[in-house]
Amino acid sequence: LSQFLKQLGIHPDWQFVDVYGMEPELLSMVPRPVCAVLLLFPVTEKYETFRTEEEERIKAKGQDVKSSVYFMKQTINNACGTIGLIHAIANNRDKMNFETNSSLKKFLEDSLSMTPEERAKYLETYEAIRVTHESSAHEGQTEAPSIDEKVDLHFIALVNVGGHLYELDGRKPFPINHGETSDDSFLEDAIEVCKKFMERDPEELRFNAIALSAA
Repeated sequence: LSQFLKQLGIHPDWQFVDVYGMEPELLSMVPRPVCAVLLLFPVTEKYETFRTEEEERIKAKGQDVKSSVYFMKQTINNACGTIGLIHAIANNRDKMNFETNSSLKKFLEDSLSMTPEERAKYLETYEAIRVTHESSAHEGQTEAPSIDEKVDLHFIALVNVGGHLYELDGRKPFPINHGETSDDSFLEDAIEVCKKFMERDPEELRFNAIALSAA
């Protein structure tokens, strides 16, 4: 993933690091500050049921989402890693150091005023990012899962925008506000959200959290 950042024209001031465990001593090994957490998780029946209920609940109750949250829908199959990455970078773009000719910088500038659906459509036409994603996706597959394991692994991004922790998932109709956070407590707060995903599927082992940390 850090290689991917380089290809997209982002200076290496930030790096992706694996979070090896959710316990405080393992979290203390992650370089700070952390500006985003990506969670890779299996889409199971339990999760899909939860997702539907969560959507209904939020539609009924409403939630507070700041207009400054950059959110995009996912229309390309298997692009959840790319979209997770765009969500992570887009919501921290003031902290990023872009090369002048960065394809991602141009994509973000062009799409800032678009709706989440328009951003998805724009990504479909945006070769520079898609091609980079596809080449890095193939490199990353050391062990391809067997065909009969119809497992859908999905990436989401957790970010802090204006002191609130948002979950950004292009398969959902809107960002999910998980409550207040701060720069100092962000990693711990994001990991609490990750734990909820894991608790919903206790027999599942394929969860992986990756932090976007200061290099």
